Amino acid sequence: MRTAMGVWRWRRNPLRRPTDLFEAWVAFAALVCVLVVAPAIGWVAGLRVDGTLQQAAHEQRQERHLVPAVVLRPAAESATSADTDAGAGASVGVSASASASADTSAPRTSPHRTQIVASWTAPDGSSHQGTVPAAEEPPRPGERFRIWTDARGRLVGQPLDPSAAVFHAGMAGLAAAICVATLVETVRRLVVRRLMHRRYIRLDRAWAAAGPDWGRAGAGS
Repeated sequence: MRTAMGVWRWRRNPLRRPTDLFEAWVAFAALVCVLVVAPAIGWVAGLRVDGTLQQAAHEQRQERHLVPAVVLRPAAESATSADTDAGAGASVGVSASASASADTSAPRTSPHRTQIVASWTAPDGSSHQGTVPAAEEPPRPGERFRIWTDARGRLVGQPLDPSAAVFHAGMAGLAAAICVATLVETVRRLVVRRLMHRRYIRLDRAWAAAGPDWGRAGAGS
């Protein structure tokens, strides 16, 4: 709003100062940068990020495979971590022994996902076995599910989805446009503050020159 109001300083006025005209040009340049330059930079940044992410997503889809796996048994690490959490919880409180007995008699829900031991066959035909995170409801031994691996059977994450890449690219472009617009507005405010400072200095000098004769007879007041 202040940038748009600064453009109105172009109007002819006998009291208009040279700094007012300069401030109007600064406001106009800032308005052009915010409305044209910032969106253009955001668009270019979004396209570049989208190209990079789409290439990465394509490479991940080529290198990662969804293979079937079979549940063998719950992982020993899950039981150990659950016992450790139970012991840590029992050590806090007034009656530590009572808490420990309660934890051992009732199953404790862990905030982490359950780990299971599973076996799977890699795309190259090699067999593998390892610990993988289970679903929210731990599967029973013998159940089948699917996991992402590379060509050699090593566990990898799910490949990047193209739609997610577009979303992230859009957010990156929007962030770039906002950063440019913020930088432009910051520079404009600094320039206007500098102009105001110079105006106050000139006003103080003028007042210092006219002040001693203010109100005196024959001083032109």
